[in-house]
Amino acid sequence: MKTSLSELTAFMAIAEHQNFRASARELGISPSALSHTIKTMEANLEVRLFNRTTRSVALTEAGTEFLHRVGPVMEELKNALEDVSSIGNKPSGTIRISAAESAGKLLINGFLPDFLKAYPEIHVEIVDDTRFIDIVAEGYDAGMRILDDIPQDMVAIRLTKDFQFMAVASPQYLSVHDAPQKPQDLFDHQCIRFRFRSGALYPWDLVRHGQSSDINVNGPMTLGNSNLMVDAALAGIGIAWAPEYLVVPHLQSGRLVQLLKEWSPTFPGVGLYYPANRHPPAAFQLFTQALRKWAISPI
Repeated sequence: MKTSLSELTAFMAIAEHQNFRASARELGISPSALSHTIKTMEANLEVRLFNRTTRSVALTEAGTEFLHRVGPVMEELKNALEDVSSIGNKPSGTIRISAAESAGKLLINGFLPDFLKAYPEIHVEIVDDTRFIDIVAEGYDAGMRILDDIPQDMVAIRLTKDFQFMAVASPQYLSVHDAPQKPQDLFDHQCIRFRFRSGALYPWDLVRHGQSSDINVNGPMTLGNSNLMVDAALAGIGIAWAPEYLVVPHLQSGRLVQLLKEWSPTFPGVGLYYPANRHPPAAFQLFTQALRKWAISPI
């Protein structure tokens, strides 16, 4: 029990940033002081927590196990401190959310302006991430995903109605390319691909009357951001495959045209989710209460 709270805080910072300089900057100490803190901690525990080279820092197997055990405890301690500081004061604290950018925009454009105005001491951090992650293990309060992808043991709040994915292109593009009439015609078009951070390419899963046609299209550009895909379509680069809620304004203005309408599949709405079995901090309780009032239908 020689390990101090300051050492645990230092360990958590390095585990998150995997960089001594960035971690030291966050903690307000010098990199050399931080390095000394971790060396002392490792000596007291008689185990190496990080593999360090001149260019990289990575958790050892023991460090990874330690993070999984200590991370939730440190999170609870942080929440307890924030709850105590909120008693008799304005609610405060940080809420961390993992979400793809297109999902995060739903909060930014709709819910967050009024919420942050009502609670100016609460800070919301949205981390753009398309991976399916364990939000608890990675230190997030909540995540945002399509409802069908949310784990069964999580509490979910529906934020959108069911929506379609659709193929769209600009009038500029269609002025020099005939509009596709069936999914296979896409192989003759300039299509904009989407790649997840995992490295996987997203196939275009067109569906009509229960018949599915997964198309691995080709084209001049691959992106990892749905909003950039829409921008590329608006610029006339090619055909994009995008969620309805990102393209409706452009369809209404005539800047984009929907293609293969009968083949546009419908997906469940987007939801925000969080663990059901742990006590949330006061700031997050206020956040979810306000979100439920704003959202379409909490579930």
